[in-house]
Order: sequence, then C-alpha cells, then structure tokens
Amino acid sequence: MAEEIFDSRRVIATDKALALIEELKREYGALLFHQSGGCCDGSSPMCYPLGDFRIGDNDILLGEVAGTSVYIGRAQGEAWKHTQLILDVVPGRGGMFSLENGREVRFLSRGRVFSQSEYAALAAGGFTPER
Repeated sequence: MAEEIFDSRRVIATDKALALIEELKREYGALLFHQSGGCCDGSSPMCYPLGDFRIGDNDILLGEVAGTSVYIGRAQGEAWKHTQLILDVVPGRGGMFSLENGREVRFLSRGRVFSQSEYAALAAGGFTPER
C-alpha cells in the first residue's frame, strides 16, 4: 500500500498562529518570520515587521504562512530537512524582539517528520536546503 501524503508544505501554521499573525499584520503591516537557531532566543520562530530583519546569505526561505515568508538558517534547514515546521501559539512570553512579546502568548515551532513519500515529493519539487 502506498503512503498517503498528508501535507508536504515545508511550513504550516495552526489556527491560533494564523489568528495571531493576522492580528500582528493589522497592527504592524507586512511581516516575516525567522526560525531562530539558538543562543538568546532559544530555538523560537521570531516575528518581525517586514524590513526590520535582514535576511542573510546563509538564510533560506522555507515557505509562507498567511502571506508571510518564513526563513531559517541554512545549517538549521539542513538539519531539519526531513521535518515540517508547524508554527503554533502557546501561553508565555515571546522572544525579546518578536512582535508577539507582551501579549502573554508566544510563537512556538513544532516539528513533524515527513514520510518517505512526502520527502520524495519535496525533493522532486526542487526543495533542498541549499536553495
């Protein structure tokens, strides 16, 4: 029996995350996410007004949620290449520079390992962490 493809997008968001993204867009305009790779922010998705975060040569675009680009560092993207990033919202405090800070909620990344057929579909579509 063939594996069923659940959802092979590199990044998706829960309904709670989509609602918060829309709230932040109303307040700040266009946004972008960068999946933090550690250090001061842990490993959290950071939300910024578009143009306030400089995307570097070592960042790659994972995809979009709610019309908002989601980036990740190339090395972290390579480590997570078999994993779908799921943006969620949980109670807590956001990263110091992330726009949800002060709302008593924060964005959280969850991961789901792609099935072999999903990963094959991604590779066939041209996604590799090097691009």
